[in-house]
Amino acid sequence: MLSFTPIQTTFAARVEGANLRSPLNDAQAADIESAMDRYGVLVFPGQHIDDEQQMDFGVRFGPIETTRATVDAQKHRLKHSAMNDISNLDEKGEILAADDRRRFFSLGNRLWHSDSSFKATPSKYSLLHARSIPPDGGETEFADMRAAWDALPATMQAQLRELVCDHSLIYSRAQLGFGEFTDAEKRQFAPVPQRLVRRHAGSGRLSIFLSAHIGEIHGMPKPEALMLIRDLMEHATQPRFVYSHRWEVGDLVMWDNRCTMHRGRAYDDKRYKRDMRRVTLSDVAPTLEQVV
Repeated sequence: MLSFTPIQTTFAARVEGANLRSPLNDAQAADIESAMDRYGVLVFPGQHIDDEQQMDFGVRFGPIETTRATVDAQKHRLKHSAMNDISNLDEKGEILAADDRRRFFSLGNRLWHSDSSFKATPSKYSLLHARSIPPDGGETEFADMRAAWDALPATMQAQLRELVCDHSLIYSRAQLGFGEFTDAEKRQFAPVPQRLVRRHAGSGRLSIFLSAHIGEIHGMPKPEALMLIRDLMEHATQPRFVYSHRWEVGDLVMWDNRCTMHRGRAYDDKRYKRDMRRVTLSDVAPTLEQVV
């Protein structure tokens, strides 16, 4: 039997009684989906699983995204092309060179973001599993975007309700001074529109759909738009809305990109290996086609 115990906040919980090496039964899958709707972040400790078991677990909750958004995508060390390599390792399993463009690109994971908000149909859940971790640093922080919405003044909520933003990996990496994209990557990462406010289907609550990938707001001058996004970011990432996860090998953390943001924290990536693997599930439709 699964149990769910809140961790520090009202939007993260620790799951006990799960063995992800075996297929879930229907009741377990339903319990997990219900808990995801309630919390938004679930921690499954002590799950020593392989890539196939991680993917088998993920697919119970929706279709796995088949395209990975990265540079030099052909240099992939993992068996499954649909599995995201959230590590500092090259295709041979060695630490990336300090000047490798993949390393510079991956620094964008340390910005607050929502996975795949830059895709026409963004993601539903992400499932990140720790295979090896550094001795210090490398935590992942999560922000509760439903609570952040609830805490906004009514006048601000009214201002935001109908806004549409353009998202792109090019926008987020520009914040770091990274602009070395090939023509093919520029086409792949072309901006897509997303609602700034969306209704979370499972809970019925409204949420701010924020991400570092935002670079434009339709109908608003760019400086004004980016200032508004910065103000919202500062509001939504106050400590009262944030859970910080300190990883242990075997942890699997599952989160709902429709109602949370997250970011990775710094660690000595030139010295220690950090092997993290992510399965990402696609949502049902573009946000502009979903009910608000």
